[in-house]
Amino acid sequence: MGCLGNLLWFLLGGLVSGLSWCLAGCLWCITVVGIPVGLQCFKFASLSFFPFGKEVHYGGGAGSLLLNVLWILLSGLPLAIEHLAFGVVCCVTILGIPFGLQHFKLAKLALMPFGSEVY
Repeated sequence: MGCLGNLLWFLLGGLVSGLSWCLAGCLWCITVVGIPVGLQCFKFASLSFFPFGKEVHYGGGAGSLLLNVLWILLSGLPLAIEHLAFGVVCCVTILGIPFGLQHFKLAKLALMPFGSEVY
């Protein structure tokens, strides 16, 4: 399912979601202080382009919590809403449920990207 799922994902909506993460990364990289946040966005853009076969593990400490709160207020909420909306639309059909679940995984990641790792 990994290769075929990633190919279908990319053609049927993964490109849009990955470009959303890239846009957020470019906006964060405008300032020197935002470059680490922008680099994190680019890392998760690659996950958003091809999410099948990858897992996200959450962790982190106080620094991650502070960055996640700042992230939610400035960029995370629109990305999470985008992935939630796409996930609900995908889950309307039985064939779209695996794609909807990937969108829900990315929506959770859009709310808490710092302190998480992709495996």
